[in-house]
Formats: sequence, C-alpha cells, structure tokens
Amino acid sequence: MGVSPRETFGRVGEIARTTEELGFEALWFIDHQLGMKDVYTAMNVSAMATESIGIGCAVTNLRTRHPTVTANATTALDELSDGRALLGLGAGWVAVHSIGEKPNRIGELREGIELFRKLFAGDEIDFPGARVRLATSRRQIPIYLAVSQPRMLELAGELCDGAILMGAADPDFCNWQIEHIYRGLRKGGRRREDIVIDLIVTMSIDEDTEQAVDDVRAWATSQAATFAAWKAMPPGWERFRSEFKAAEDAYHFEEHLSLRAAHKKIVSKEFVRSVTISGDRDHCLDRLLELSAVDIDRISFALLSRGRLRRLEELGEHVIPRLKTN
Repeated sequence: MGVSPRETFGRVGEIARTTEELGFEALWFIDHQLGMKDVYTAMNVSAMATESIGIGCAVTNLRTRHPTVTANATTALDELSDGRALLGLGAGWVAVHSIGEKPNRIGELREGIELFRKLFAGDEIDFPGARVRLATSRRQIPIYLAVSQPRMLELAGELCDGAILMGAADPDFCNWQIEHIYRGLRKGGRRREDIVIDLIVTMSIDEDTEQAVDDVRAWATSQAATFAAWKAMPPGWERFRSEFKAAEDAYHFEEHLSLRAAHKKIVSKEFVRSVTISGDRDHCLDRLLELSAVDIDRISFALLSRGRLRRLEELGEHVIPRLKTN
C-alpha cells in the first residue's frame, strides 16, 4: 500500500495490525516522496503495531536515496520489528521520473545490490574519497528486486533473495517472466528455492462488474505507462502498444494510483481486465486459482484506497479461506 496525504499514520498502524491478524505474511509500502507520506515512517509505525508480519518498501531506488541512507533506515526498521525487515529495490519509476531523473541501468542496480550486501555485513567499503562502514549493521536483510522485463528478471534470479514480479495477473505473462528468472538462477549457480517469487496483483471484487473494473483502472494505467518502454513482451500483449504510449504521455505522477486520477480513463476495459483481477467474487477466485498454478511463492495484493479495511476483510475472511480449500 501507499500512504496518501489524507491518511493518518495512526490509521496505518491499525491497517498493519489488521493485516497481521488476518494471517498475511508480508506488508509492502510504496516509496513515492512527492505523492505519498514518508515510507519509513509508515514502516516503522507498522513495525511497532505488529509482532510477526514482514515489512518492507516496494520499492525504493538508488536515485532519490543514497544506499548508505537506505541501509541505515532499513537496519532501524529491522531493530524496531525484531528482525522482520525486507528491502525492496527497483530501477525507479514514479519517485524518480517525478523529479526529472532517469531510472538506474542494470549495471548500477547490480552494483547497488552488492553494496547493500556489504553494508549489511558491516564490511568497509570504498567510496570516491572515503572509506565507510555501516555501524548499525545487524544481519543480511533480504533484498527483493522489483522486476518485469527480461534483464531485470535475470538479475533477480542471479543475485536476489526475492523477486517482486510486476506486470500482469495473467498466467501466460507470468510464465514468460519466470522463465527469465530461471535463466538468472542458472547463471548464478543457484537453486529455485534460493529466491522468493512474489507476484503483485491488483484485485477488486464487486457484484457490479463495471464498478470493479473502474476501481482498478488507476493501477492498470500505471502498468500501461511502464510498459511503453518495453522492447520485448509476450506476443499476445503487443496489441496494446498504442495504449501504453497514450498512458505514458498522459500520466500525472502526483496522482500515482489515485482513484480520482483523470489519466485512468486512458486504457481500454480489455486491457484493465487482462492486467488486473476484477469482477464478482467467483470470477476473481477463478483467476487467482489460475495464477496459483504458476511457479510463484506468494501473491501480494495492492491494497487500494477507499475502504482499505473492508478490502482487507474481504481478502482475509472470504478469498483466502476459499483458496485454501482448492
């Protein structure tokens, strides 16, 4: 989830407690310094409100925060949570583009991942003009990489503890991506069990199908805007190329994931229903069951605004029990 400017941190703690009580395994927070409240405050509040759930950013980047600053803040979260911190890293999109910067290249991310490993180990590191060590290092905090395109997918397989799989709630799309993670695992001499594959899914359950689709349009548009730069994707998705470009041109970063964003109308209903899960409860459960047959370890649900506790309870009390019986 992201913490909107209208949401209180007290409410964040309440949501975190409810998430844990409903049996969820991890809670990810969005890092968007202009459109949302501070991610580290949100994570620390959540850590102090819970006892067992994993907590991390999904995702931070190497542009807006220096790696030593991120490492220090993450070790603080790890202390507050008694060893439950996760670090989600990405090339950078909304947080980076919104200040006129460009995302990191693959080589920079590789260096960043290796740097975090050394910082968490308490090793001395050479920076230009300085030799540094992180005094607050505690342990090797798991590093997850947000991935969608082939080279990023392979990098996660080669180096990371986890892959935050971005893209589409579609088995064929996911299988195409996972094949690239496998290649990275082979390149790094690693096994499948060495990485957690965590698929991000956006879902809206409503007996009114049109309302359910409208509910997830903002997320679908954000995905379309990121797809515009893709050089390769599953063949069946090439038909949406014109929508990706339109979404990229119209996207307002300050309204990232806002249900009121004007740009959310850019993409077609067909694309929204392909990239998200939306509809009545039976339809959504069928889609989730299809995804659960893919080689993933975990599904993370993007918790949309406008009734977060209601959405959580729907997942915890109705969706997950039904999935467990299948």
